[in-house]
Amino acid sequence: MFNQLSIWDHGNEKSKHQCEKLLMPDAEVIFYQSFFDINESNQLFFELHETTSWSQESTILFGKQVNLPRLTAWYGDIGKSYCYSKITMQPLLWNPTLINIKSKIESLSEIKFNSVLINLYRNGKDSVAWHSDDEPELGKNPVIASVSFGANRRFTFRHKIQKELKYELELTHGSLLIMKGTTQHFWQHQIPKVNKLTQPRINLTFRQII
Repeated sequence: MFNQLSIWDHGNEKSKHQCEKLLMPDAEVIFYQSFFDINESNQLFFELHETTSWSQESTILFGKQVNLPRLTAWYGDIGKSYCYSKITMQPLLWNPTLINIKSKIESLSEIKFNSVLINLYRNGKDSVAWHSDDEPELGKNPVIASVSFGANRRFTFRHKIQKELKYELELTHGSLLIMKGTTQHFWQHQIPKVNKLTQPRINLTFRQII
């Protein structure tokens, strides 16, 4: 279940966003349910859906080549390539929409991101399996800033050692989830399939490639 530690308003000019800290051991996870307002979220979803250079990546699973159950794109600074699931992605150049989103997240988090992985979940059949964002190029304690637009999707955590520990929350239209500290060392996360969902969702995970 989703556990809430506290809710508050930062109360300053830089970030007046309500946020929730998840009560998870061995982790630092903060959730902003409405980081972008509804009008801005609608506009950004449209811009991202229409202007992102989507690709259908594939990987080897049990000796067979299979398509990932979602479309993806990788944008970032020159030279900031990314490898995951036996896939190597070379960065596309930042566009105005991504720069706009990135600058607002950086202003809040006081962290500079140099890359972003964008996923298009076309409907509830698209998903991402259990994993941690712990590739070597992300550094020891990576900070991942995850932004969602479109259909709400369930996001689930499970502890790698204490298997009985599981947490979940709903990633809403315009939300921001920040994972940092030792989160990726001790936790995995997933977006499970939802059989009857027909609406798309776009997710952006901003990262620092070292």
